[in-house]
Amino acid sequence: MLFVRYENLKSYLKYYPITTLLFVINLVMFLIMAFNGGSTNNETLIRFGALTNIDQYNEWWRYVSSMFLHAGFSHLLFNSFALLVFAPPLERLLGPWRYALLYLLSGILGNLMTVAHYNRTGEILISIGASGAIYGIYGAYLYIALLQRQWMDDASRKTVYGILIVGVVVTWVSQSNINWVAHMGGLIGGFFIYGLMARVLRRRR
Repeated sequence: MLFVRYENLKSYLKYYPITTLLFVINLVMFLIMAFNGGSTNNETLIRFGALTNIDQYNEWWRYVSSMFLHAGFSHLLFNSFALLVFAPPLERLLGPWRYALLYLLSGILGNLMTVAHYNRTGEILISIGASGAIYGIYGAYLYIALLQRQWMDDASRKTVYGILIVGVVVTWVSQSNINWVAHMGGLIGGFFIYGLMARVLRRRR
C-alpha cells in the first residue's frame, strides 16, 4: 500500500525533502497571516498574495504565492494531511525536482483556469490554497492507476479512485466554499504533466 507512512521523522525528512519544504512554507505563511490580520481576512489574504482578478492586484506572482496561503486552520489541516500522506510516493518516483515542477505547474494551471472562469462570469475572485497542486498529485496517480498499473497495487489504486470520487462529490456539493475550477484544472494538469514526464523518462532510459 503506497499511502501508509511507516517512516520516522528523520527518514521522512531525508526521503521527502520537497514535500517537507512545501508543508513548512504553508505552515509559516499561515502563522504570519494569523498574527498580521488573520488568515480569513480578505484584506490580509490579498496583501500576502491571494489570487484575485481585482485590477490593481492581478500581479503574475499571485499564481504561485496563493498556493501557499490557507484560510483558517481546518483549510490548512486538510491540505497538509493530503500533502504529507499522499504526496511522498510521487516524490520518490519522480525525484525531488520533477515532483516540485509537477506540483507547481499543476497549481498554476488550476489558478489560470480559475481566473479565466471568474473573468468570464464577471465575479470577484479571491482564491487561496494548495488544493489545485494537490489535485495535480492525484492526477498523476490517476495516470499511474490507469496506464502504469504495474507500478501500483490494487489497494492503492482503489484508494486513488476513492479519493477522486469523494473529492469530486464534495467539490460539487460545496461549490460556494471550494474552488472547483482549481481542483479540476490541477487534476487535469497533473494527469498530462505526469504523462509527459513519464514519456520523457522512458525515452531517456
